[in-house]
Amino acid sequence: MPKLILSMDGLVLKEIPLKKERLTIGRKPDNDVQIDNLAISGHHAVITTILQDAFLEDQNSTNGTYVNGQPIKKYVLQNNDVIELGKYRLKFLADSAQGGLAPSDFVDTAALKPIVPNPAAEFASVSGAGEAPATQTQVLSGSARPAEASSEPLGQRMGVVQILSGANAGRELELAKSLTTLGKPGKQVAVIARRPHGYFITHVEGASFPQVNGRPIDAQAHRLEDHDIVEIAGVKMEFFLRP
Repeated sequence: MPKLILSMDGLVLKEIPLKKERLTIGRKPDNDVQIDNLAISGHHAVITTILQDAFLEDQNSTNGTYVNGQPIKKYVLQNNDVIELGKYRLKFLADSAQGGLAPSDFVDTAALKPIVPNPAAEFASVSGAGEAPATQTQVLSGSARPAEASSEPLGQRMGVVQILSGANAGRELELAKSLTTLGKPGKQVAVIARRPHGYFITHVEGASFPQVNGRPIDAQAHRLEDHDIVEIAGVKMEFFLRP
């Protein structure tokens, strides 16, 4: 289970297991993690956790939320990242003891078909034709434990996205893992979560939200239906359920 280590001036104050899917941080007492300090906003930040993966979002705080010294609005936490809230530090530790992948390993190298000679390089791109490598869409997979990544819930058909635009048009990505992140870091990033009752897409990063069937989704998780057309960072793809 991922966890946070809260400290100030090098002194560890407490350890916080990320047991809840949504954990709030702020000065007010209704937060899951209350930090009673004037530098902290009433509702400062939120961490959303799905299995081993955690997403940090600043809640329009007055003094901002920083990760490793850099200001963030939305951020996919990686192992040993340090969240900075005023003088307080929250170190994120991903639990890999149960066989899960650390967030720094979230580069899927074998999901797109057909297989290519250099899958690591090729799978990192789902870009439009003529784009330079620096602007290619990256596909990152936030996977669960290996046994869960390949197991299909009883009665649930496998979700697949097929790329419709760009140089990789026609290729398919099976959504076999518990969490798959799609997009261009710094521009637009979204996650597709595989749950027992369906597949859900959630906006993670970027000023604009992904579109489903031509309409932007909102901040809440949006359930995907068979043959929905999804657009993320300018790349169109079709979501469908494999028979």
